[in-house]
Amino acid sequence: MASGGDDLVKYITEKVVVYMEDPRASRARRKAEKQPWAEKWFGMLPLGLSIWRSKWSDGGRK
Repeated sequence: MASGGDDLVKYITEKVVVYMEDPRASRARRKAEKQPWAEKWFGMLPLGLSIWRSKWSDGGRK
């Protein structure tokens, strides 16, 4: 049975090989499609707070 360190090295090596074999244009396209974390969460945070505040200011009549 392989030790945990050997498994980790094997996993990292496989990921690096896949990354290096992937064309540069493909990596750039995939990175451009990814939505930024801050935009995702801070875009929804003000909306959630405004809904929460409107429920409190309406007295829960909705």
